[in-house]
Amino acid sequence: MLPFALAVALARTRRVALTATMARTTRKPPPRRPLDRIATAIRKGLRWGVLGALGIAAVLVAWVALYRFVDPPGGYYQWTESRRLGGVTRVWADFGSIAPVMARSVVAAEDVNFCRHWGFDLGAIREALAAGGTRGASTITQQVVKNVFLWHGRNFLRKALEAMMTPLVELLWPKERILEVYLNIAEFDEGIFGVEAAAQRYFSRSAMDLNARQASLLAAVLPAPQSRNAARPTEFLNRRARAIADGAATIARDDRSDCFGG
Repeated sequence: MLPFALAVALARTRRVALTATMARTTRKPPPRRPLDRIATAIRKGLRWGVLGALGIAAVLVAWVALYRFVDPPGGYYQWTESRRLGGVTRVWADFGSIAPVMARSVVAAEDVNFCRHWGFDLGAIREALAAGGTRGASTITQQVVKNVFLWHGRNFLRKALEAMMTPLVELLWPKERILEVYLNIAEFDEGIFGVEAAAQRYFSRSAMDLNARQASLLAAVLPAPQSRNAARPTEFLNRRARAIADGAATIARDDRSDCFGG
C-alpha cells in the first residue's frame, strides 16, 4: 500500500511542477509603456537616418571622384536649355587645348583669388555682404558645382548642397581640373557651352588660338551670356574686356596662376 501511495504522490508532484513550468513559459510579457514605444521608434528612425545620410554622402563622394577623371556630360541647366532650344552646341576641349591667356582671363573676370582659396573666397563674401548682397561672390569652384552637379536658383537646399560639395571638389580635384571643367561648361551665348564652341562661334578659330583680346571678350560675356555678344561688343563690354585683360596680365606677373600653370 505504501509504494502505491508514494507513486501517487510523486505523480501529483510532477503534475504540479509541469503546470508551473507551462504557466511560466506561456505567461505574456508585461505590456510596453507608450514612452518605451516612442523611444524605440526614435532610435530606429535615428539609425536609418544616419545610414541614409552616410549612403548619400558616399554617392556624392563617388560622383565627384568620377568626374575627376571622366568629363561631365553636362548639367541640369544645360539639359533644360537643350530641351528649350531644341539642342545646344558644346565641344569639349582638354586644358592643354585651351590658350593659357583664356584661363587667366576667366580667373581675372570671375575669381581673382582662385589659386588662393579652398572653394570659398571669404574676402569676396564679406565685400558682397557689405554691399548689401547686390554683387556676387561665387567662386569658379562654386559655379562648377552648381552647373555640373546641381541646378540654378537661390533656394536653401541648393545652397546647402553647394556649400557641402564645394570643399569636396577642391579636395578631390586639382585646380587645373576645376578650371578645365569650368571652361567647358560655362555658357558663352544662348545655347553655346564651353570655350571651344564659343571660340568657333565668335571668332572662327579654336580655343587654343585665342589671343588676349578675344579671351578677354569671351570672359566679359560670362555674367550675362544671353545678352552680351563678344563679336559685337558694346562700349561697356569693351571697357570690361580691357579691365579683364589688365587683370589677366597682372595675374601672370604675380604668379597667381601657378596652381593651373597659366
